[in-house]
Amino acid sequence: MKNKKYIIGMDGGGTKTHAVIADNNGKILAEHFAGPSNFQIIGVEKSAETIFSLIEMCCDSVGCRIADIGTVACGLTGAGRIGDQQRMAEGLKKIVRSKKARLKEIIIESDARIALEGAFNGGAGIILIAGTGSIAFGKDAKGNIHRVGGWGRILGDEGSGYYLGRLGLTAVVRHIDGRGEKTKLTEMIGKEIGMSDQTAIINAVYKNNFDVASVAPLVIKAAEKKDVVCRAIIENAVVELAWHVQVAAEKLSSASSRKVKEKIHVSFIGGLIANETIVSRFLAQYLQTNFPVIDIIQPMSSPAYGAVVMSLSRSK
Repeated sequence: MKNKKYIIGMDGGGTKTHAVIADNNGKILAEHFAGPSNFQIIGVEKSAETIFSLIEMCCDSVGCRIADIGTVACGLTGAGRIGDQQRMAEGLKKIVRSKKARLKEIIIESDARIALEGAFNGGAGIILIAGTGSIAFGKDAKGNIHRVGGWGRILGDEGSGYYLGRLGLTAVVRHIDGRGEKTKLTEMIGKEIGMSDQTAIINAVYKNNFDVASVAPLVIKAAEKKDVVCRAIIENAVVELAWHVQVAAEKLSSASSRKVKEKIHVSFIGGLIANETIVSRFLAQYLQTNFPVIDIIQPMSSPAYGAVVMSLSRSK
């Protein structure tokens, strides 16, 4: 047992970090949770400390030493660029050295990348992520990775929570002005957020760094109450999200989505669509009606286990 090598996979974000330890066959032996590890927010050092504490927990669970760990693979929010991955890897190595420990291999990847591997246990498919932002990642039968979206709130993030919030606020100010249709959302943001007039809205958005995406749940709530304006916003977002999937499917198959014959697995990830909402329902209906080759499935495994799968595939 002491000589056996292990793999640790982690999924780290702004609120928590999930770790699993597996043997070299990919069998999960234990899992643990700790605090945030988004190094873009809390810094590289604090993120590395969180990750190292989880490594120690995992080792304690199976009775091994840190030196027995073959690979630690981490998928982290904000680690989509090579420079950031290298910066975080160096930060973790520094913490490991300070603890007089030794790790054979450290892999830092984006949280989206490991979510893709976990969703299909290393197989082909597309994940559509819609939370505050939006992005689609696909993996084809040859193992090539394809990306659609993820351009951020200024250039993209269509169909995301930020997108819903922005369109919702625009609808509200148009209603207040008399330039747009009446919407329940105007009263809702007044009661629930305290933005009931022009001054309050302008100060919140332009002076107080208001979280625009926080309006998205109210847009959804109003749409579910059959508010015409908010339902139109949801329908707009659904078309945008579906377009991400359509383009990703074309990239996976190297053909027009209308000519794709084989089934393509798609999993919904992120707070906006992972659970049952009007957005996820409309999106599923739209995709199944317009793209019959799309097969919507629940993720097969967690993103943390996806990090393990990714590590195993690289060692082959």
